[in-house]
Amino acid sequence: MQAQELLVALADGGMVSGAQLAERAGVTRAAIWKQIEALRARGVPVESRGTAGYCLPWPVQLLDDATLRASLPASVQERMGTLELHWEVDSTSSEIQRRQASLADLSMVLAETQTAGRGRRGRRWLSPPGLNVYLSCLKRFDAGFAALSGLSLAVGVIVMRTLTALGIEGAGLKWPNDVLSRDGKLAGILVELGGEYQGPCAAIIGVGLNVRLTDALHEQAGQPVNDLATLAGNAPDRNCVAAALITALAEGLDQFEREGFAAFVNEYARYDLLSGEPLSVHGANTVLEGVGAGVDARGALLLKTGEGVQRIDSADVSVRRA
Repeated sequence: MQAQELLVALADGGMVSGAQLAERAGVTRAAIWKQIEALRARGVPVESRGTAGYCLPWPVQLLDDATLRASLPASVQERMGTLELHWEVDSTSSEIQRRQASLADLSMVLAETQTAGRGRRGRRWLSPPGLNVYLSCLKRFDAGFAALSGLSLAVGVIVMRTLTALGIEGAGLKWPNDVLSRDGKLAGILVELGGEYQGPCAAIIGVGLNVRLTDALHEQAGQPVNDLATLAGNAPDRNCVAAALITALAEGLDQFEREGFAAFVNEYARYDLLSGEPLSVHGANTVLEGVGAGVDARGALLLKTGEGVQRIDSADVSVRRA
């Protein structure tokens, strides 16, 4: 029995004995124990109740290809490219990068777990199986890089649209691409561009959305984090979350291609957590102090300082509340 099969056996949250699991899989109980430890090492909180067996503290909803496809509007199914669901990849964005030339526009790759998930500025993105949503999308553009200004901010708005579709409140946006709640980071966005400066070009858009985090994951994250289960009072079905995100991406990225970031500016302002806040912006060799004044039509952060309004274009800076 592999780790994936074991998680399926435990998914309903009920108690299953080691003997039952071993008999079902035709292996020894020692082999089952090794797979239990493998799941735990990946961040899955498998509990042991002595001779009674193993269980999860709550049911999990595993992603299912047929369920996902059936949950998508017909207009999205017709428009999107490949939809792939993997048990394990190094990262969904890396999987798209390797096969970018052969993938159609608006192809989506999801995985139950990532061994090398990554976030902004090279940070590691924790990716335990069965708990969250890890998705990357390939979007092709005929225009060049200049026309993609504000794309990461638009994706932030798209994630907020996803939460609205799920009926989840209590989140906002921190420039340039973090989705936060009051208690911590809810989602991360990584946009990687390739192609010609004048066009055509392509964006690989990775989104990691926390559906349910364990206490151990809170400790490992290295920063305050939060999940949809906390905001909603219980964990929404992960297939519903993934389908809502796929739908919002397909529709929102087509809108961005037609209208650019200008179509998202007003929505971004509604969710902007930095507007009106005292901020310090840390660059490679400089620190700017001021008050957040929103973003401009290109997606630059506006910082009101004693010398006037400064525009921060580089995503390689760190923005902190002063």
